[in-house]
Amino acid sequence: MRTKEAVAQRIIELCNERRIAVNALANISGMSPSTVYSMLNHKSNNPGVVSIKKMCDGLNITVREFFDSPLFDETEQEMK
Repeated sequence: MRTKEAVAQRIIELCNERRIAVNALANISGMSPSTVYSMLNHKSNNPGVVSIKKMCDGLNITVREFFDSPLFDETEQEMK
């Protein structure tokens, strides 16, 4: 799995755990819904760490907690 795909799945996982919609995540994170949706689809090939940090702040979790998921254990090496 590519890192971008793992990030997208983790966002969806966190929304499901908290029973919130992606729009609600954007709202509590101070981001536009289009920014969050671009992280979930192919519009954003490289989700920025600042955007991930904003989501973590909105969810009251640390960046470490965001990446502390088995989804990131098997990501592909992405050197070009």
